[in-house]
Amino acid sequence: MATTRVFGIRHHGPGSARSLRQGIEEFEPDTILIEGPADADPLTGLVTAEGMHPPVALLAYVPDTPARAAFWPFAVFSPEWQALTYAAEHDVPVRFCDLPSTNVLVSHSKSTSGDPLAQLAAAAGYDDPERWWDAVIESVPDREAFDAITEAMAELREDVDEHTLIREAYMRQTMRKALKEGAERLAVVCGAWHAPALSGTLGPAVADARLLKGLPKTKASVTWVPWTHSRLAAVSGYGAGVTSPGWYHHLFVETEKPIARWLTKVAGVLRGHDLPVSSAHIIESVRLANTLAALRDRPLAGLSEVTESVRSVMCGGDETLVRFVINELVVGETLGQVPEETPTVPLEADLRARIRSLRLKQEPLSRQVDLDLRKDNDVQKSHLLHRLRLLGIEWGVPTVGDVRNTGTFRETWTLRWEPEFAVRIIEASLWGTTVEAAAEAKILDTEKSSVGELAELLEIALLADLGGATDGLITRLESAAALDHDVTHLLSALPGLIRTLRYGDVRGTDVNALVHVVDGILLRICAGLPSAVTGLDSDAAESLRALIDAAHIAIATRDDPHATDEWLSTMRKIADREDVHGAIVGRAVRLLADAERIDDASTRFSAALSVGSAPAVKAAWIDGFLGGRGLLLVHDRELLSLIDNWMGTLPEEQFVETLPLLRRTFGTFESGERRAIGETLREGPTTSKAVASIDVERGRIAMRTAVQILGATG
Repeated sequence: MATTRVFGIRHHGPGSARSLRQGIEEFEPDTILIEGPADADPLTGLVTAEGMHPPVALLAYVPDTPARAAFWPFAVFSPEWQALTYAAEHDVPVRFCDLPSTNVLVSHSKSTSGDPLAQLAAAAGYDDPERWWDAVIESVPDREAFDAITEAMAELREDVDEHTLIREAYMRQTMRKALKEGAERLAVVCGAWHAPALSGTLGPAVADARLLKGLPKTKASVTWVPWTHSRLAAVSGYGAGVTSPGWYHHLFVETEKPIARWLTKVAGVLRGHDLPVSSAHIIESVRLANTLAALRDRPLAGLSEVTESVRSVMCGGDETLVRFVINELVVGETLGQVPEETPTVPLEADLRARIRSLRLKQEPLSRQVDLDLRKDNDVQKSHLLHRLRLLGIEWGVPTVGDVRNTGTFRETWTLRWEPEFAVRIIEASLWGTTVEAAAEAKILDTEKSSVGELAELLEIALLADLGGATDGLITRLESAAALDHDVTHLLSALPGLIRTLRYGDVRGTDVNALVHVVDGILLRICAGLPSAVTGLDSDAAESLRALIDAAHIAIATRDDPHATDEWLSTMRKIADREDVHGAIVGRAVRLLADAERIDDASTRFSAALSVGSAPAVKAAWIDGFLGGRGLLLVHDRELLSLIDNWMGTLPEEQFVETLPLLRRTFGTFESGERRAIGETLREGPTTSKAVASIDVERGRIAMRTAVQILGATG
């Protein structure tokens, strides 16, 4: 007569895992059923394959819409994993017995039974179910409590939701099938909540078949993916999570003197943070943890006891130090691995090959990587990281500003691999079978048509070395620029395009086709800017000035004499006009003076502060000339004296009106610049040659006007 043994376990628990392994070895089953998606049965053969290292997870997804996915995670201390490895090592048939992912992924129903462990913990006087489970199961070696747990769960199963009943009906049907196929000693490993529903006589199958009839289905693919300890704390798949996976892993693998060895690891963590922790601290911590366990009538110190001893002895009550221990050890972080032969989409296979050839390492903790773009291997790494970002896989994130703005041979990235990337890789596989092909297809399919948007896409394509996309983007950009009559759009796009040209030099990428486009855009800017700067209010003038500044810096870094001449000639046209907002004229004069294209900046400054203009207009001119660049006033006392003298001659009403505008201008200066300007002013007035200078041409215009008014001749 066939015998069935149901092992009700907690999905991630070292005590359950150890007890289960012992119980299965004693039971010696000839067939094992494990709670998990039934259509993952073909993957059980990979459990002991070379390269398989938990934590890992079963990933099920809908091929056409990969975002519809579910995970079933396993750690080395998961009872299910121990059952899988036992079956593989003893050549025992093993299957999953829960609803297939084809049903799970189409259903929106979830179990609503609450947390039965919380109810048991409350009954035992614990306010934390994690601490209760740790006290009665995980920290108690070699205790088999399966029958007691099943009995306790049976008392709590008064109101079971429909989704749970359907799952349990499927599990019983799987059990019937295994028994019908000849199983004599059937072991069933399931969550403790389900154990009462699977124990005892199974009864007729009619009721279960009725529950399962007509369940909706969808297409699904299932594979193994790497997982992390921290993700075990998240509710996913079959809805189990633990808050201390690092501690549980330690309890499972360290069977001899687990407390002393744990506290030794704690000391290592604290020493890593430059804290003076000695062997004496470890000894005293072990004694305190054991004493607390004895006072609480526990056979072995648990996480509560060791944490309290660490807090008191090693950390001196400092919660910040305790947090280091919790983050780095109690939770911990370990990234699993899956074998090369694991089923996967072609894109992931290509990514694995690229990672291996570039000697990169997928790690769960953040790690900073510096890339030297003069080295071929580092350039290839940069291309890969940029392509992955384009595909929505943020494995690497630039850490020193934006890598596009450095213009150097160095890039700095922060790398951190997340288990969720497995789904994003599958989603990205819709674009192509290799990372490069997928990135090119996605960037070309992006529906962006403005000059600025296309310029940004082109820059990304260059950073990712997507040669198959750059020609198409350049053609689209050239067409968009030809149709765009807004100079501000062209101005905003120009810095990024010039930056792209510079990166062509740094990375050795051929961008000759882009030179023609950049030159054409600059030509249109220079032709249209003098007329675009008129009739602007203060806000519009400020915005345009910022665009002019960015374009000026970009053109200067390009180091093209012809482009520089064209640009500065345009600035000269703007500087000579009297119908342009002062913020823009002042900046044009300053840019020309810095480039040594004019030698009458002081005269123009003096004229701007002369009579005939409102104080706010003059303040705008000053802000345009000086904004963000106070060092000039530190070294040019004539200009400083001009401003000082002008402010001194203002009537009180105009002074009050102008002061906030100038405070904003001077507020943009560095503190050292402001201090130096103040010290210069305290030294006393400086005679300004610019005040006494005469603009002969403006004088002639004034004289002619006076003659006409007086009706004089000659």
